Amino acid sequence: MKKEELTELLQRVAHQQVTIKGALAQINDQGFLDLNYAKVDTNRLQRTGAPEVVYGEGKTAEQIIGIVQAMLAQKDNIMVTRVTAEKATLVRQAIPQLKYVAVAKMLLYKMHSVQPVSGEIAVVTAGTSDQKIAEEAAVTAEMYGNQVIRVYDVGVAGIHRLFAKLEIIRAAQVVIVVAGMEGALASVVGGLVSSPIIAVPTSVGYGTAFNGVTALLTMLNSCSAGITVVNIDNGFGAGYSASKINHLQEESNENSLS
Repeated sequence: MKKEELTELLQRVAHQQVTIKGALAQINDQGFLDLNYAKVDTNRLQRTGAPEVVYGEGKTAEQIIGIVQAMLAQKDNIMVTRVTAEKATLVRQAIPQLKYVAVAKMLLYKMHSVQPVSGEIAVVTAGTSDQKIAEEAAVTAEMYGNQVIRVYDVGVAGIHRLFAKLEIIRAAQVVIVVAGMEGALASVVGGLVSSPIIAVPTSVGYGTAFNGVTALLTMLNSCSAGITVVNIDNGFGAGYSASKINHLQEESNENSLS
C-alpha cells in the first residue's frame, strides 16, 4: 500500500469511517483472491488502468461463475472472452446480468460507465469469415470507451471495396486490420493511412494457410512501415492495444488544451 493510501486509511479509521478490523484487512490485502482453482487479480485496475479480463476457453462454466462473482464483489466491469454459447447459457443462469455477444463469443457486464474517448478506432476485415475475430477486437475496444467504426469484407481480391471506404479508415486514430489467407490487407492499408496499425492474422484459409501462420508471417514481414502484429486470432489483444493508443492520444489532446 502506498504512503498516501495508508495515510488516507488511517484518517478514515480516526474519523470512525472504517473499523480497525476493516483497515487491517486492507493493509494485509495481497492483491488477489484465492479461489483455489484461480487467483483473481483484485488490484489490476490500479496497476494498469483496466481490470482483469477472464479467458473463458479451457475453464468450466462453474469456474467462470466463481471468478466473475469475485470480480463483481470488487465492483469491476466484466469481460469474459472465448465463451461458447452452451457455456454462456450455464453462466448466465447463475449471473443473468451478463450479456452474451454471440459473434464475438464474449460475456460482458458494465458495472460502471467508462469515460468515452473522442478518437475513433477502425476495425477492417479482409473477409466476412474474419468477422468473429474482428468483433472480439471491436467489442473489447468499445468496453474501454472507444468509438469503433466497422469496415468489413474489403480484402485485396476486390480492392476497389477498400478504396470506397478509405476516407472513413483514414479518419480513425487507430486502425485494426484483420485478415486470414495470405494476410496481405495489412500491408495495403499500411501504405495508405497515417494512423497506427495493429494487424491481426486469423486462422481463416485453406491448407497452406497453416491455421493463420501464413498470414502471421506476411504481416511480420510487411514492407509497410509501422505495423504492429498480434498473435493469430487475438482480437482481444488488438482491441486492448488500440484502446491504449487511443487513450494516449486523448490525454495528449487534453494536455495541449490545458
